Amino acid sequence: MKYLKMGCLLAVIFTVSGCSDDAASVSLGLFTTKDIKVNSQQDPLVKGVTCHISHIEANLDFADPSDMSIACRQTGPITADQLQAIDRSKSGEVVFKSSKSILFKSLKVRRVYDAQTRTLMYLSYSTKESTGSHHHALSTVPLYNTQAWTWAQAQQ
Repeated sequence: MKYLKMGCLLAVIFTVSGCSDDAASVSLGLFTTKDIKVNSQQDPLVKGVTCHISHIEANLDFADPSDMSIACRQTGPITADQLQAIDRSKSGEVVFKSSKSILFKSLKVRRVYDAQTRTLMYLSYSTKESTGSHHHALSTVPLYNTQAWTWAQAQQ
C-alpha cells in the first residue's frame, strides 16, 4: 500500500510537470531531478512587452532554488493608453507571480516605470531569503520609438 501511494504521487508529479506552458525546458543532467525552465509571459497591461524568465525547477523537492534570470523585450506596440493604465509609482506593481515552494516562497516580477528615462523596468525577485540574499534580476524596455514615447515626453 505504501509503494502504491508513492507510485501515484510520482505519477501525479510527472504528469503535472509535463503539462507546463514553458517556452523552453533544459535538463541539468541524467542524474538530477532539476531542470532549467524558461517561461514566456506577456505583460497583462503593456501587451507589447514579453518577458522570458528562467528558473530552476526541482521536480522532487519541496522548494525550488531562488536563482532566476529575466529578459524583457518589446514584441509589439506600446501605446500611451497602456502607460496611462499602469501603476507609475516608485514601487510599481506585480505583473507575474509563481509559487516556488510549499513554504510561502514565490518568484515575483514587478513592473516599475522610470519616468526620467522613459523606460519600463521589470524586476524579478524571490520573496524568501536564500543563502543570505533575496535573489533578484532586472530587465528594461525603453519606450524610445514606441507610440508611447510622445506621451511619456509630455509628462516631464
